[in-house]
Amino acid sequence: MELFPLSLFAILLGLTARSFAVPSPSPTSSAASPSFTYNSTTFLLNGEPYQIIGGQMDPQRIPPVYWRDRLSKARAMGLNTIFSYVYWNLLEPVQGTWTGAEEANDIASYFQIAQEEGLNVVLRPGPYICGEREWGGFPAWLAEVPGMLVRSNNVPFLSAAKSYIERLASDISDLQITRGGPILMIQVENEYGSFGAEHNYTSALRDILRANFETVLYTNDGGVDFTLEGGQVHSVLAEIDGDPTSGFNSRGLYITDPTELGPLLDGEYYTWAPDQWGSNNPHNTTVGNPDDVEQFVKDINYVLGNASASISLYMFHGGTNYGFGNGALWQNRTTVFTTSYDYGAPLDESGRTTDLYFTLRSTFQKYVQNGSIPDVPANLPRTSIPEFTLQPSTSLFDILGNKTTSKSPLTMEALGQAYGLTLYEHTSNTSISGQIQPGDRARDRVIVYVNSVRQGIIDSQYQHPLNVSVILKPGDKLQLLVENLGRVDYYSRGNPYRNYLQDPYKGVLGNVTVGSKVVEDWNMYPLPLEDLGGVDTLPGKNSSIVKSGIPPIFYHGSFWIDAAASSNDTALLDTFLAVPNGLKGNVWVNKFNLGRYWYVGPQQSLYLPGTVVKPGEWNEVIVLELEPGVRGGQVVAEGLSEREWANNPDVDCEDCI
Repeated sequence: MELFPLSLFAILLGLTARSFAVPSPSPTSSAASPSFTYNSTTFLLNGEPYQIIGGQMDPQRIPPVYWRDRLSKARAMGLNTIFSYVYWNLLEPVQGTWTGAEEANDIASYFQIAQEEGLNVVLRPGPYICGEREWGGFPAWLAEVPGMLVRSNNVPFLSAAKSYIERLASDISDLQITRGGPILMIQVENEYGSFGAEHNYTSALRDILRANFETVLYTNDGGVDFTLEGGQVHSVLAEIDGDPTSGFNSRGLYITDPTELGPLLDGEYYTWAPDQWGSNNPHNTTVGNPDDVEQFVKDINYVLGNASASISLYMFHGGTNYGFGNGALWQNRTTVFTTSYDYGAPLDESGRTTDLYFTLRSTFQKYVQNGSIPDVPANLPRTSIPEFTLQPSTSLFDILGNKTTSKSPLTMEALGQAYGLTLYEHTSNTSISGQIQPGDRARDRVIVYVNSVRQGIIDSQYQHPLNVSVILKPGDKLQLLVENLGRVDYYSRGNPYRNYLQDPYKGVLGNVTVGSKVVEDWNMYPLPLEDLGGVDTLPGKNSSIVKSGIPPIFYHGSFWIDAAASSNDTALLDTFLAVPNGLKGNVWVNKFNLGRYWYVGPQQSLYLPGTVVKPGEWNEVIVLELEPGVRGGQVVAEGLSEREWANNPDVDCEDCI
């Protein structure tokens, strides 16, 4: 096998030995200190051959109390390495404000637990991560930085990215393998070759990472010519994702720079796929699809056996896009990912093992030392919560808060808002009628009201949404309630769609017109819904006021869990919370935003982790129903021990496509 002498590598790259983890001088020599290196065919951990059997699991999608449980189950499936994205938007939600000390964002603790459970780590810090996350992990405030253009050789972007990586490194650099920690490798950007080929940008990111970390860097790109050629970075190990057979062949064809060659890794082998909202989008699962599982086994055998390569399952465990954390695609319409990131993965959204888990575990056992895989922890039963009533408490329009006034509407970002909804109000001083156009397009789902009576919905989830017309008289109030459904997290060059990854703006962008007339003079109310402002303490209203066509309403209820129910294990309190006759909205339990629900499916319930539940107390539930009264009847909620997936027609747009 070909090895690269240390002196030649240092001269070739113009780098110090500390700034780049070079291949070891021998595939079998023992390192004096912990090290992770590689030669032309093999990864080397402390000088010994190391085959990565990995899986993707992101800490910021999982309740921190459950990190150890999920990691121990990864090890028990036969994995030896965990791949993890880190979400910049959660670590720096406001520019200059770092939240790494918060339990849910304590990445260092997560990696330490991984090491304690016998797992190594591959860090995927971005700054762009895709992952079906809101704007691919970018914080929304980037959109308002002058001159900003993300994923490019752009001074404002690289400056912000450098600050982020330096701050992240200060939290976790001591956890690198070179310092006795579990971090083996670090990814440069993420599948950049699908997006572009601006090599001076990715080279700049490489240099930022090398200035802050000292272990192996790698790139990960789709296994075709343009993605590999666009994503490759000089002196960075080039790897592939997707189908391993074609991907490994493509790397051999299209990566010719010797400084980018080394052992083969399929860095994202897809165990299934994420779910998207829509009447015709069923839940993605391998249940009932044995041919797909058989192909998984064949591919893993090819990678670990025939090719003597390494692999990472995407996902091993998906977790949850809590709150407004989901991303979206633009395909001449907004394709929105669900709150659930179950992914059909071996470990389901609630952390329970599946049939797929045990099939893959049996496959991995052939490639590791006999008896080296720990026993699998037994699945704990989830709890159920009897149906309880939700009472209407107040209208969203009654708690609007601070107002901004402008001649033309401002985007959500210009209003200093990242997520949630924004209300735009205009009081007409003349008679006007016609079809309404909310800026350049709906960004994303616009509920149109006149004098607080719903007129229709313009929903960008459809290529041809409804045309909504209004008739305004002097004194009438036109109201546009705009929901940010999730910023675009992925764009691939070469497709016919517009690149909305670099156009992330939400709310209203451009002029609002009614017919041919531009509507001016707007009052705007950001509704990020971060603090519900005591909605749970407001007096309830008579349910008879809830009729179709009124503005969104907050509903309030509570449920009781016996103190003995948890038996000192909060996982016994896990459940799936459903609002059976709700149409669309969000749910909070004990002030924690579980995420979005929508009757169209496929997701029909929200994962409520036992970490949020308070045994021996009344647990407060708040539901914001965006279209109260549409489905009729008393609004109720319940906790399900077993989840159900289903799809239903969109009653707001049954003929939309």
